[in-house]
Amino acid sequence: MSVKIGNIDLGKFPLLLAPMEDVSDPPFRYVCKQNGVDMMYTEFISSEGLIRDAAKSRQKLDIFEYERPIGIQIFGSNIESMREATRIATLANPDLIDINYGCPVKNVACRGAGASLLQDIDKMTAMTKAVVESTHLPVTVKTRLGWDDNTKNVDQVAERLQDVGIQALTIHGRTRSQMYKGQADWSMIRDIKRNPRIGIPIFGNGDVDSIEKAANWRLEYEVDGIMIGRAAIGYPWIFREIKHFFETGETLAGPTIAERVDVCLTHLNKSIEWKGEKTGIFEMRRHYSNYFKGIPNFKEFRMKLVSSENVADIRSVLDEITETFEAEMA
Repeated sequence: MSVKIGNIDLGKFPLLLAPMEDVSDPPFRYVCKQNGVDMMYTEFISSEGLIRDAAKSRQKLDIFEYERPIGIQIFGSNIESMREATRIATLANPDLIDINYGCPVKNVACRGAGASLLQDIDKMTAMTKAVVESTHLPVTVKTRLGWDDNTKNVDQVAERLQDVGIQALTIHGRTRSQMYKGQADWSMIRDIKRNPRIGIPIFGNGDVDSIEKAANWRLEYEVDGIMIGRAAIGYPWIFREIKHFFETGETLAGPTIAERVDVCLTHLNKSIEWKGEKTGIFEMRRHYSNYFKGIPNFKEFRMKLVSSENVADIRSVLDEITETFEAEMA
């Protein structure tokens, strides 16, 4: 049976790309889409930023036809602001609206947004209801297990948010106080999936960084799909590899050096296309070490990549990487 969010058919067991600040922009989403991700989200967008018409927030609304299905993710601490931001985001014509109740970072959570709402389920429910009522699109939510080990309340959250109309829930298997440390615990995610009151798709998130984990956790935790975040940075092939294993039971060989270079260059070109040459080159620098992770004696090339200031120089270094490593990595 296919997993559906409203009228969006995501296939049997969808793989989702997590919304990640300063990562999940259109250039990065492009290379993930090329590698088989089933649904993606924008970087999270501040409701206050949208209402004030802040340039950075507005730019994050950019979505492209080839990215569909795609959700716009918003966050905020004020219900009226979230209502208005939902209307603005709806006009950008995504396939769904997602609410962030999971971001643990201080300047979000300590301002009453993101994971902070896990401390006030009544307000979270009222905010979610306001968002659902402000758009004709399906509304989904991403959250965590709770604020800390003493307040793991995502089971209540799931029931109450389903009751006010959300159409899917993604749960990161950590509390806010854990940030990204320790191991993700998916056992509560399974409990929610088994709750007879829950009828919406439940997606698991946190620590899926291999084919083995995806395959084992799919069975063990009974989720409807998996959301992958950090493991896809510099390695969009993870979607292709997991899907291939699910379909055939076989493990695909990892990307060759030539493939790594090719996808890295595509990402760079898209980055320049979307942000302009100067910003595109600068912002791409955070991705190089991930694209070539695990390659021995790579530091010299990484230094060249992050210090190059024009496309021709970067292409030249990428060509050099292919020539240097292709034979020895084959």
